[in-house]
Amino acid sequence: MADNFSVSTPSTFPAPASRYVRVLSIAGSDSGGGAGIQADLKTFAALGCYGMTAITALTAQNTRGVSGIHAVPPAFLKAQLQAVIEDIGVDAVKLGMLHAPEVVEVVAWAIDHYGLQRVVLDPVMVATSGDRLIAQETVQVMVRELFPRASVITPNLDEAALLVGHGIAGAGDMQAAAEELLSLGARAVLLKGGHLPGDEVVDLLARTDAPPLRWHAPRIASRNLHGTGCTLSSAIACGLARGDDLPQAVAAAHAYVQSAMRAGAQVATGHGHGPLNHGFAPLPALRVPLDARA
Repeated sequence: MADNFSVSTPSTFPAPASRYVRVLSIAGSDSGGGAGIQADLKTFAALGCYGMTAITALTAQNTRGVSGIHAVPPAFLKAQLQAVIEDIGVDAVKLGMLHAPEVVEVVAWAIDHYGLQRVVLDPVMVATSGDRLIAQETVQVMVRELFPRASVITPNLDEAALLVGHGIAGAGDMQAAAEELLSLGARAVLLKGGHLPGDEVVDLLARTDAPPLRWHAPRIASRNLHGTGCTLSSAIACGLARGDDLPQAVAAAHAYVQSAMRAGAQVATGHGHGPLNHGFAPLPALRVPLDARA
């Protein structure tokens, strides 16, 4: 069947003067669409950024949980990274599920080889059920290879407890835990306090070169919180890609996630824990001059 449109020749294309703000997610796929790569792409689009992916693992997953994981070979992850970065380029990177030491090493190679900047590491290590998702060997490689290369890491309290080797009992312990994470080589830590009890949620940003900052928010009653951490880290990456400094990016991401949780709280998706409403107020695609920072 013949196509019903004409194809312009390259000589007729107008010379481009701008490009999109580009954010790359290196993470696992959630077939249910609530977390992982899918949540990242929804967040990028909602915040006006051009999203790209390098998938580390496929999951058979829905709102009730994960029933299977299929790892992507490290060589194919490297091929995805080369294809995307060498053609389109990257303004910021979000790192999610990195399940094996070899995967972490490929990511570290890409950061160094391509000089990637503005890297947000969400150390996905513990499922909502409390089950560990990666082995201790992988955690050690992640700390060694990625903590010093990331602009900020964004663990929840369960993940932070695994990293520092002890529990975090209350909001008063968060500062000490964040300082321990900084001592492991992280340049900045956004420690998320959502797993603590109480009507208020406190997130803490600790940096090696500045006083700590805190964000306070009322707890939102909702069963639709699947992918909250993925969404927050992706939103931070969008802010950094736009040129915000880290506190500005975290503040904007925090506000976006709060609004997305409220907008999705009364919506039924599946029979378990549903997603946020990522598209409650999407922004138009952001463009910058073509010769803007690579």
